[in-house]
Amino acid sequence: MKLQWMGHATFLVTAEDGTKIVTDPYEPGYKNRVNYGPVPDVVDVVTVSHEHGDHNFVGALNGTPQVIKGYGYHAAKSIVFMGLPTYHDRVKGRERGTNIVFSFTVDGINVCHLGDLGHPLSDSQTAELGQVDVLLIATGGPTATCELDVAHDVCQRIYPRIVVPMHFKTDKCTFPKYRAQDFIAGKSNARVINDSEIEIKKSDLPGGMEIVVLKAAL
Repeated sequence: MKLQWMGHATFLVTAEDGTKIVTDPYEPGYKNRVNYGPVPDVVDVVTVSHEHGDHNFVGALNGTPQVIKGYGYHAAKSIVFMGLPTYHDRVKGRERGTNIVFSFTVDGINVCHLGDLGHPLSDSQTAELGQVDVLLIATGGPTATCELDVAHDVCQRIYPRIVVPMHFKTDKCTFPKYRAQDFIAGKSNARVINDSEIEIKKSDLPGGMEIVVLKAAL
């Protein structure tokens, strides 16, 4: 499996058989604050965690991808996507609405995209997610998601093998509060890669939890 961070909360997951999955596609230029470029790849499946323009811009994707939305189980390209209902804030959606956490397995690797999770996960929610190998988590802070201490707690609760930060402040995305460096400050298990893409094999997953910061592709 190849994992490429396009920018913001958008990843391109490419399976060994060539299936391409995009998560939470942003609208390029959204509110003049999300200025990553358009995703160039032909896409098979797209997941949408919630209906905000920096997460649901599916119309401009190349190809005719199957769109996965909402809670429950969804099947696409022989992959099952489990949608876990959560909230975009700490007050049960009264400020920013709902959010769907998606988990799915590609090439034997369990991937979880938290969308714009805005609160700690409960024991029952953590149990429902089960074993997560790769966790994609928003770390930009309370202007859109949750504070760093909550993000750290979520990582510890889920305890994946690889954590990949997303939805943080960059030169091309200005509304999050924190940059990636704020999330990984003081952590010996973090590494920054000067590339947008990593290849992940089940047999090569680390024994403990590792944080990998990618460079935006677009």
